[in-house]
Amino acid sequence: MKYILLVAFCVLSFSASAQWYRVDLKIFKHERLPQIAQIKDHSMARIPHAALNTKIKIRKIQLDRSEYSDDAAIYFAIQKAQHSMRFHMNSDASYNFSELAHLYIQQNKLTEAKWYLLQSNYISRQQNDHKHTISNLIDLAMIKAELGDFVLARQDLSEAQYLASTKGFSNDLPEIDRKMSFLKQNKPWPVTVEQGYSPATLNITKIE
Repeated sequence: MKYILLVAFCVLSFSASAQWYRVDLKIFKHERLPQIAQIKDHSMARIPHAALNTKIKIRKIQLDRSEYSDDAAIYFAIQKAQHSMRFHMNSDASYNFSELAHLYIQQNKLTEAKWYLLQSNYISRQQNDHKHTISNLIDLAMIKAELGDFVLARQDLSEAQYLASTKGFSNDLPEIDRKMSFLKQNKPWPVTVEQGYSPATLNITKIE
């Protein structure tokens, strides 16, 4: 039986020396259809598409600040100020207080803004940060003018003018002169004053 199987395998199998290049491989190829053969460009650009000749301009929309965003900004500013005070980073705390003051000015809460500017100014004087002291004095002067205390407002501007002249910050003199002229006209700062301190001001220890 095994001899019969051996003969059968020999008859059905190909010889190892068979010459495959003589086999016509065309029989394995599919016939290309005439319509497909006529297409020379096979890129995606040949597919019909709508061309937009006009450019669409997207208009920028500026959203107004909400009460929630203002409160959130004040909360994070207070957290930074508390962190600076806890680790005795007085220079950073001075700028944190000024940031808080500007946030309260945006909310027309000038009493709170004045309190934080006084704290910031106290530290900036100790740190000999004259540039920051000048900026605080200008803001304090305008707040005091709006609160009706024009005498102290002029004193703050006079001190800011002196520091700018003696400490080499002459670039601040034009702005100080404009504020002085504004006060001479006896015109209050055009914002609404809301009396009373915010509860947030009690979260930071006052500097003695």
